[in-house]
Amino acid sequence: MARALFPSQYLCVNKTNNTAQIRSKRSIQVSCRSSNQEDLLSRRQTSYNHADEFGLQVKVEEKKMPSFNGNEHIFDEGVFEVSNINAFGQSFRDYNAESERQKSVEEFYRVQHINQTYDYVTKMRKEYGKLNKIEMSIWDCCELLNDVVDDSDPDLDEPQIEHLLQTAEAIRKDYPNEDWLHLTGLMHDLGKVLLHPSFGELPQWAVVGDTFPLGCAFDESIVHHKYFKDNPDINNIIYNTKNGVYEQGCGLNKVVMSWGHDDYMYLVAKENGTTLPYAALFVIRYHSFYALHKSGAYTHLMNEEDKENIKWLNIFNKYDLYSKSNVRIDVEKVKPYYLSLIQKYFPKKLRW
Repeated sequence: MARALFPSQYLCVNKTNNTAQIRSKRSIQVSCRSSNQEDLLSRRQTSYNHADEFGLQVKVEEKKMPSFNGNEHIFDEGVFEVSNINAFGQSFRDYNAESERQKSVEEFYRVQHINQTYDYVTKMRKEYGKLNKIEMSIWDCCELLNDVVDDSDPDLDEPQIEHLLQTAEAIRKDYPNEDWLHLTGLMHDLGKVLLHPSFGELPQWAVVGDTFPLGCAFDESIVHHKYFKDNPDINNIIYNTKNGVYEQGCGLNKVVMSWGHDDYMYLVAKENGTTLPYAALFVIRYHSFYALHKSGAYTHLMNEEDKENIKWLNIFNKYDLYSKSNVRIDVEKVKPYYLSLIQKYFPKKLRW
């Protein structure tokens, strides 16, 4: 069986003496698709019957999880406190602040807004929807993100593994009984592995950044909207109407969104038969859709199910955005808890 090895390392900061220690380098073993993959359908008894454009229906059996103290988490006891300042000492999502970081972020959005078109996204969904790149576990993917920094993010320039754990642990603090939401926090950005050579090493503009619908007018609330003037879709009359190629109330699952880590991770989770509730998949798929959940744009395309699920997205957004900081998470301390959740909701290996 063909195998690929991915080296990774953890950067852990000792808050007592402010010294950094690099944990020993480890190799993540990722296997190519095997006919011997463990079948999730025999593992646990629950159901996932939500059907959208993929029409997926899965029925699975219960499997007992290993026991441990799941109440131990990295944050102090009490409610998660929202910070008004990001890792750079500025307001969150301030795209007008004067800094070198902001200049590179604006350049990112200029390129993204030019290249994300309806035809491009259709092509990418068809190609990456095959899920034939590699096989690996959810945790393997978390470790693979150690060296990834999101060029579109004005609030953080740390490796993505830090952000994933910060988000998950902040949610866990306020919603201790919603384990599916903890796992959603951990894995919501795993689609950023598209930046890795094993996934084609896609450019940043095709992986990260705010997402938005294609096939209809670009709402002015989209960050750096001015750069859409050079997008080829601007010349299509139909694409420049409010509804575009869609019908009002059609449902977001019928809307073509700009291609990136959100939509890709949604495809990976759903097509691998996850038993996470559909609200989790909704959060994963639309957590970067700020024009919707921050500005209220495109609500005319939502159906009743979307209106229910966006409640969870609005809850999640607080932790996704405001947990970004320079606080380090002790990976080894929290790892057993998240491995148990992965075992509960996913097969051992996933197709990517």
